[in-house]
Amino acid sequence: MKLPQFLIIMSSIIPSFASATEGEAYARTAPGQIEVKELPAARLMISKSEQPYFSANNKLFGKLFNYIREKEIPMTAPVEAKINPGVMIFYMDANSAVRADLKPGTEVELLNLEARTVVAVGIRGSYSKENYEEGLTRLQDWLKSQPQIEVVGEPYAVYWNSPFVPFFLKQSEVHIPVKVKN
Repeated sequence: MKLPQFLIIMSSIIPSFASATEGEAYARTAPGQIEVKELPAARLMISKSEQPYFSANNKLFGKLFNYIREKEIPMTAPVEAKINPGVMIFYMDANSAVRADLKPGTEVELLNLEARTVVAVGIRGSYSKENYEEGLTRLQDWLKSQPQIEVVGEPYAVYWNSPFVPFFLKQSEVHIPVKVKN
């Protein structure tokens, strides 16, 4: 059996193999769909780079992964990414979010984030700059026909799957923070 076939079988038989996470911070937007959704308040772990997110050498994932491994924090989904400059964000699970012993590290910041509203587009495919930009363009075009929705923040990427999931099964999103006018 070839590796791609093995990964597909494993990701369909054993969901935890595909996700490698212990929970999701909020509901996914289905691939191809656009929706306005409320994201809950959360405690975040943040790593920053001066390089763009899609640069091969930004080392953002490694900084955050080392932090959660050292502090024994479960991996959750999704992972969020601001594009330029590169920023990667991990969510804390509910138990870790209330731990008093967690402090920022030399390469990881901690942030409490209030609930917020975003417009989201679901994407299927590789976590590439091209897929991100295509999703962003779809959202921006959609927003032009929505006068009751005001953009209030910068767009960012949302990644749901582990590296073990084949590219054609991966799910991601692009979010733009918004405010719905009454």
